[in-house]
Amino acid sequence: MNDATEVGQVPTIAEASRLIETKALSPVELTDLLLKRIEKLDPKLNSFLLVTEKLARKAAKKAEAEIMAGRRRGPLHGIPIGLKDIYSTKGIRTTAHSRVLEDHVPKEDATVTAKLAKAGTVLLGKLATHEFAIGGPSFDTPWPPARNPWNTDLSPGGSSSGSGAAIAAGLVLGATGSDTGGSIRSPSAFCAVAGMKPSYGLVSRYGILPLAFTLDHAGPMAWTVEDCAILLQAMAGHDKRDAASAKVKIPDYRAALRRDLKGVRIGYIRHWHDGEYPVEPEMKAAIEAALDTMRGLGAEIRDAPMPALSDFAPAGRVIILSETFAVHARTMQTRYKDYGERFRSNVTPAALFSANDYVQAMRSRQQLIERTRAAMAGFDVMISAAAVGAPTKMEGFDRDAAFKRPSITMPFNLTGLPVMTVCCGFTASGLPLGMQVVGHPFGDAAAMGVAHAYERATSWRAKRPAMAR
Repeated sequence: MNDATEVGQVPTIAEASRLIETKALSPVELTDLLLKRIEKLDPKLNSFLLVTEKLARKAAKKAEAEIMAGRRRGPLHGIPIGLKDIYSTKGIRTTAHSRVLEDHVPKEDATVTAKLAKAGTVLLGKLATHEFAIGGPSFDTPWPPARNPWNTDLSPGGSSSGSGAAIAAGLVLGATGSDTGGSIRSPSAFCAVAGMKPSYGLVSRYGILPLAFTLDHAGPMAWTVEDCAILLQAMAGHDKRDAASAKVKIPDYRAALRRDLKGVRIGYIRHWHDGEYPVEPEMKAAIEAALDTMRGLGAEIRDAPMPALSDFAPAGRVIILSETFAVHARTMQTRYKDYGERFRSNVTPAALFSANDYVQAMRSRQQLIERTRAAMAGFDVMISAAAVGAPTKMEGFDRDAAFKRPSITMPFNLTGLPVMTVCCGFTASGLPLGMQVVGHPFGDAAAMGVAHAYERATSWRAKRPAMAR
């Protein structure tokens, strides 16, 4: 095999896969390229908590030998990726970015970890997160928080912060994330990458350190929608070890990607942006421009009458904090100060919630699922912003922000709907803006199809952070 890449030219998963299949690209040299980029760039980003260099080189050599011998496993064979450091890895430290698990080495892989390994991926290492995937950025954990490659003074979003930063900087071709209230979508928006929060139950969470069982989702992140489709194909499927895992037929996600949007009915959740969650002017303009692009591709677009964001907020906060406190209550009693201040300030108030609070929140959630289902009738997908605007500063982060305004991402954790987040433009100062494409339950292929058609019709994927070029 010959190395078909040059330093600074990082291929997508789809591009690398085609080159590897035709033996124009070596998994070994691709892995070497990315390890060099990690060594050069990650000291500025802190996206990795652990680089598994020796294991990566060994896996790349094995992949190359198998491919040369005609035993290619599929499109992920020989593709270097990273895992958010809440995905258990047998024999490899898994910390959740916390002093509580600083020396934790799992005895088995998470289901998704094992599936991606079986698909032939090359693990480059474990990626930064907000502590136990909530709150952040934190500056009092054993490792510094990840930074945004578009501007290292800014947040990469969270909690899948390392995944978003590493993909945008071209340090990995794909990564895993988790999403309990927006933790795939926020870093996807802030880092200008593609991130898929699948339907609840589509991807097993077994072996992934839990945050809130009712709302936790696991999904892929990459540079393009097509790359997310390739990753999701390997990740999805029933797992009896996850009680919430769904028994559904897994379609060919990549084959379902669209080139146009003829006949597609899109609902725009305009009243969220114009009312209780006023987005920044550049964000609103970007969404309006994206809708114009989708009209040009043949889509029919109307306003969608979703429930108010303020209806989702109380149920979301009570459920996520109650369930997180239930996971950590015993450890917090004995090792309280080993948790970071941000985690403590987020989770400790849940000790004051009552059983009635939690039950009423769960009842409200069911009502919101039914109301959302009714609002989606007549639409194939819905569209909204993924964030109020551009990335925010790392320092001076308002720890009470989540209580001051409703989340624009939480509704789709409560309802379990699939959401594909893509870049929809940049501010005048060159910072990323992101958009959510929401599908029906297990309509992941439709959400990705619409997002892919939009992505192909725009030039956003041609732009990388200056430090990554």
